Amino acid sequence: TSRMFRYENLPKTIPERMLELYLQMNGNACFAKHNGNLYVFVGDLGGEPDEYYRPTIYTVSNPALKFSKNFQIDKDCIVIPNDNLYLGLLPLCSRYASAIAETELSIDIANVNSRIFAVISAQDDRTRESAEDYLIKVRAGKQGVIGESAFFDGIKTQPYGNRGESVIKSLIELEQYWRATWFNELGLNANWNMKREALNSAESALNDDVLLPLIDDMLHQREIGLKKVNGMFGTNISVSLSSSWEDNQIEVEQAHEITENPENETEVKENDTENSN
Repeated sequence: TSRMFRYENLPKTIPERMLELYLQMNGNACFAKHNGNLYVFVGDLGGEPDEYYRPTIYTVSNPALKFSKNFQIDKDCIVIPNDNLYLGLLPLCSRYASAIAETELSIDIANVNSRIFAVISAQDDRTRESAEDYLIKVRAGKQGVIGESAFFDGIKTQPYGNRGESVIKSLIELEQYWRATWFNELGLNANWNMKREALNSAESALNDDVLLPLIDDMLHQREIGLKKVNGMFGTNISVSLSSSWEDNQIEVEQAHEITENPENETEVKENDTENSN
């Protein structure tokens, strides 16, 4: 997600990576000047709320620059949220990462349990040792030999209800579902349809519309914030979608255009062919 947005004309004092890291991890970032240079800071929102109960103070403490300050929001600094709720991406990513980790642990347990075909029980230590010795020889590729009939009288085997293959298959599908849903929430098109048959184009495009709302909101908040930054500090910073997110936006817009104007489908395909060439 560090490649989700492309920034133009950022000051040298503001690394693009740190700006996105603050926004995505902290949920907001603060643009303010210190010693004549424009920086982006991360800190805490507070102060006396305004009439809509919004914070009015942004508190910054930066050891490297050796200063601490309470900036007045929209007077001394501009605060840009990652999204409309100031949440950032960390809660969303933590949720899916935890679910995937749990699923992979279950796959590991199911994989180990799939080795068990029967449970062996022995009524005394001598019989148990004979059974263990027999299994060790078989595992080593040797022919196991049973020398006493008492072995058969003292040992019992119980079939183990082994559904390892079906369980593992279900868990793999669950992990694919978690990953695809995670990517979809981040605006990347990943198929999680559980159908075993091939998907037609209509089914593949079913989730296109759900890819954009969060990403649109994140882009919108950045555009609003940077417009304020440019107005307050005389900069000319701009932001746009980048990488796969930009490609997805173009594809969805083209699909909507074709739906509304079917006669444009041929022209869109010709343009795509020219671009690929």
